Amino acid sequence: MLKQRYYSLDVFRGATVAFMILVNNPGTWSHIYSPLEHASWHGLTPTDLVFPFFLFAVGNALAFVMPRLEQAGDAVFWRKVITRTAFIFLIGLFLNWFPFVRWEDGQLVFEQWTYLQKDGDLGGVRILGVLQRIALCYFFASIIIYYAKARGAFYIGAALLLLYWILCWLGNPTDPYSLEGWFGTALDKHILGEPHMYHGEGIAFDPEGIMSTLPAIVQVIIGFLVGDYIRSRGDQDINNEEVSENSFQPVYKTITVLFVSAVILMILSYFWNLSFPINKKIWTSSFVVCTSGLAIALLATLIYFIEVRSRRSWWTRFFDVFGKNPLFIYALSGLIPNIISLIRISNGVNTAGEPRTISVWSWFYENIAAKVPGPPENGSLFFAICFVILLWVIGYYLDKRKVYIRV
Repeated sequence: MLKQRYYSLDVFRGATVAFMILVNNPGTWSHIYSPLEHASWHGLTPTDLVFPFFLFAVGNALAFVMPRLEQAGDAVFWRKVITRTAFIFLIGLFLNWFPFVRWEDGQLVFEQWTYLQKDGDLGGVRILGVLQRIALCYFFASIIIYYAKARGAFYIGAALLLLYWILCWLGNPTDPYSLEGWFGTALDKHILGEPHMYHGEGIAFDPEGIMSTLPAIVQVIIGFLVGDYIRSRGDQDINNEEVSENSFQPVYKTITVLFVSAVILMILSYFWNLSFPINKKIWTSSFVVCTSGLAIALLATLIYFIEVRSRRSWWTRFFDVFGKNPLFIYALSGLIPNIISLIRISNGVNTAGEPRTISVWSWFYENIAAKVPGPPENGSLFFAICFVILLWVIGYYLDKRKVYIRV
């Protein structure tokens, strides 16, 4: 009954995965609508909400699993948490390295762990990433919640956010929140090594680095606290209801508490932003508070429309498919492009009049998606939507066959 009643949690998780895939796979990074891009540094765009919402959803799911782990005891808890953490982390590392070869000067070469680039600098396989952060946040949040329980986890989470604020300031009091001044990069370079870090900002800087994982753990804890409230208080309210004109009054109270909590967090983040800017790339504490408030507000809205008003239709079914196999579908979204990028086909000639070969991935964009009428952003978005639909079809097939791949 619980799973049916809180179908909205699956929809929330599925919508997060679908949007994550959409923003990660445009037809070209040169033409993207601004809401589908991350903030250049400080600030917040819709795209910046995707990853924290996913961690929040991980915490929601943990609230329904933790009671069973507590009943099973320490040995089972540690075995399951360590196994799942290692598995998710290694999948992320695998996707960063896969398919272990790349095209260079018209031929396939082996992708070494560390290699010399054409400009003479060392390159390498990136160690951290989205799935790796999910694994680490899940691991530490699970330990905190298991031993400290809900109340203790709340205080530890608040302490971690304050600690991270202090560490940022102590790390560089004169310029703590800039790309060059943020203290965490030095630690990442020392432990990971520059060749194994993200270089998308023009320098070695990892947005999923070691130190910025610290506040991200709190995102999972907040998701757990909300999920635990929904599971305990919300389900208790529903089980005590009689079918009548006022049967959903207790549920309204639950939703109201969620909305009030969301507003409090968003107001707090606004004032915190004045001294500790909202920033996804260094995952500031104000960013955690703000995005958690927005996640709670969205989840409460879904509960109202889906559970209370029974507004279920094609859109809930669409997102639910992603929510049934979230990590597996997300992993596929990284695996499929890497495989397709190896397949090269002829596509006209280059500026020198020589035969030109491109990947099937690029061919679809250039010859189909890019021809969508309107600005080039339309074609880039169309390409991303096509990929989301492809993954939905795979997810729908798995769901129809009751295949749920638990990572």
